[in-house]
Amino acid sequence: MESKVPPRIFSARRRIAARRRMLALQQQPDAARYLIDDMIEDVLERLSFLRFEPATALVIGDYTGALARTLTAAGVAVTEAEPATGFEEEQPYPFEGFDLIASLGTLDTVNDLPGALVHIRKALKTGGMMIASFLSSGSLPIMREVMLAADGDRPAPRVHPTVDVRSGGQLLQRTLFADPVIDHRHVDVGFRSMERLVGDLRGQALTNVLADPGPALGKAALAQARETFAAAGEGGRTVERFEILTLSGWKR
Repeated sequence: MESKVPPRIFSARRRIAARRRMLALQQQPDAARYLIDDMIEDVLERLSFLRFEPATALVIGDYTGALARTLTAAGVAVTEAEPATGFEEEQPYPFEGFDLIASLGTLDTVNDLPGALVHIRKALKTGGMMIASFLSSGSLPIMREVMLAADGDRPAPRVHPTVDVRSGGQLLQRTLFADPVIDHRHVDVGFRSMERLVGDLRGQALTNVLADPGPALGKAALAQARETFAAAGEGGRTVERFEILTLSGWKR
């Protein structure tokens, strides 16, 4: 029986380009890092709460290097991997035998999420732990409304489909992780303009990488988008929400 090929929702080329642009923008002193900072803090809190002290770890997607530095200072042998520089999350890993694999902010734009989780599990030692965090269902509700208003009667694909808590739990069961834990939290950020939000999305590789991204907004549609964004706020500030889903489990 032939294996089922996952649908091509995201473009690998656009995904890599977005992350490469992010790496360049992160060289700026005021680059937005609030989502990766939240994910790193969460990983460290989980390890502390569980009193889990891995000897080896693979960190995927942490463009700040902060998690690797903290783990290294604690005596952990850390390997870092970045999709922008050739690491393939939807292929078997070129290394294995890790006590911990932390995947931060990348799995929301893979076409084969179950397959990516299987590759993580295979790269763990028996008794090893995975912690995977990424944007989930409910993220960017204002931007979704803005794009719908701007497109009018002919909405185009502009915002990514996302995974919810229930689906996350089903994924962990399907990929045979033991003692699965699914957590959901949000980060609210205020913006004084839609352009500032878009800048933060670019700086964190959160822009549209769909295989069929739709046409660019024209001048009238862009003006409508700005108006809708401003109307959604108060006092010249619009608060956007980022929902983070964290999946964790063990290889038994």
